[in-house]
Amino acid sequence: VQLQACGGGLVQAGGSLRLSCAASGRTFSNYNMGWFRQAPGKEREFVAAIGWSGGSTYYAEFVKGRFTISRDNSKNTVYLQMNSLNPEDTAVYYCAADRSLIAVRSTSSIDYWGQGTQVTVSS
Repeated sequence: VQLQACGGGLVQAGGSLRLSCAASGRTFSNYNMGWFRQAPGKEREFVAAIGWSGGSTYYAEFVKGRFTISRDNSKNTVYLQMNSLNPEDTAVYYCAADRSLIAVRSTSSIDYWGQGTQVTVSS
């Protein structure tokens, strides 16, 4: 699976961004999808995940109520709607695909990674 993330940018605190990740190469609906982020000097961390059908979603505690993950299997795309952004959300955001709904919530054994998109939140 090839993953292409986009939608990052510079936004003021309290603002919103919508990230997209388009998949190609294999059957998108066979894969669970996740979003991770990595801030400068920090390890990559889990943000959100969604099951292959879209029926199951998971979030890191620090984004609950602010971020929403969704997918459109007809467009081979997963989204991350980010609201109420704060400077601590500044990071490179990566999408990921895995056949395991458990693995897609961990950085340790992801099947496929996207290239990352920069999100910068100014105070």
